[in-house]
Amino acid sequence: MAYKKPIDLIFGKSLNPLKYGFDLEVGNGKVIPEVKYWPRRGTEDSVQKTVKEFKEITIDLLERAVSLGISDLQLETELNYKVTENPKLAREIIETQINIMDKFYIKYGIRIALRATIADIRGLRDLTFQNALQTIFEAFEEVADAGAHVLSIESLGGKEVFDYSLLRGDIEGIIYSLGILAVRDMKRLWREIVNIARRHNSIAGGDTACGFANTAMKLANGYLKPMLPHTYAAIIRALSASRSLVAYEMGAQGPGKDCGYENVIIKAVTGYPMSMEGKSSAVAHSSLFGNIVAATCDLWSNEQVENIKLFGGTGPQVFLEILHYDVELMNIALRMGRERVLRQMMVESDMYRDPQSLILSPSSAWRIGHILVENNDIYTRTLQAGLEAISIIRESLEKKLLKIDLKEKKWLNKLENKIRSLPEEENILIDRVERKYRIKIPSFNPRNYEI
Repeated sequence: MAYKKPIDLIFGKSLNPLKYGFDLEVGNGKVIPEVKYWPRRGTEDSVQKTVKEFKEITIDLLERAVSLGISDLQLETELNYKVTENPKLAREIIETQINIMDKFYIKYGIRIALRATIADIRGLRDLTFQNALQTIFEAFEEVADAGAHVLSIESLGGKEVFDYSLLRGDIEGIIYSLGILAVRDMKRLWREIVNIARRHNSIAGGDTACGFANTAMKLANGYLKPMLPHTYAAIIRALSASRSLVAYEMGAQGPGKDCGYENVIIKAVTGYPMSMEGKSSAVAHSSLFGNIVAATCDLWSNEQVENIKLFGGTGPQVFLEILHYDVELMNIALRMGRERVLRQMMVESDMYRDPQSLILSPSSAWRIGHILVENNDIYTRTLQAGLEAISIIRESLEKKLLKIDLKEKKWLNKLENKIRSLPEEENILIDRVERKYRIKIPSFNPRNYEI
């Protein structure tokens, strides 16, 4: 464990801070806004429109940043399927943005950096798995060579089994997906991404469980119309951390990508800076933990907003301003030496609101991280992370700090019994379920995972 005590997990401070881009420092005593944007619908019709859209977004954002007096900023360009399928276009977009950022850095002294996130295009009907994988790597090469400072992806290895299992309450399939399939895929992906980053003097920024734990979070929804039990989504979040950690074991250094809510666990283990999203990401999705995730962030993100016109400017400009004032509050607390007070307020406002937020508290995250470190075998640690999350929920129920209904309690018992009944060795589970999922899920090909 990088952190010896959970109390030391705090916003703006990392044990292994990073410096990159145009003199941007992350995790060195200051929280940085990371603004994330999406092009307007219709601008993907042509190469010229696409490049022009990203150019205008970049100029709009940096002009608003200078106007607000923002001194430190990270942009995230998340490339869609069409752009990723055209690595040369991906390069042109990043080159255009880097050139603009360079000019603003020289003229105004604003410290800035750019994260480029490549889309996982595997699963598209017109591409074979291997061809898609090769295109992904080519896109990474192009954006890194074009000057992207941080490289990220929301990879989807194992998702075909995950989605099938999630909707059926099949925890065996969830474990097979996250603890075996996704892990094998992450090792293959991140071995190459790290090598690409090193060749081009970029930073391998990490992966997220967005396609897994965030899917469960979204379906669990709020209190009104939950489609999945909240305890189920909370346990999946803990399980997903084992998978996301693999990127760092392969050499990634962060800052971890915003939509990985499990990043608090990853920070506890690695000490690397992490980007997080919460209340300021309501533009993209709703959650029951808008404050608690900010307690340990080093970058604070809005998730994603379309480049549409609002009364206050463009969507990205408006959310940059919201992020700016969020981080200013955290940074003044750091300067006044009151960061632990603000941190505790963030934690207490959400911690016992829901099992999902409980799992993301610094103390819970540290416990789950400790479990990951104690178990060298990734399959075993995935199982144990789930059981530790269940223990955390049970302890809070016994202390009457967390309240859940009878249905949720039944699910908690069901999940624990099922996890404890799973084989101790991954090969036994593979032999037991591989044929079942191969037959039931047409898109699942075990050979893609070297099974």
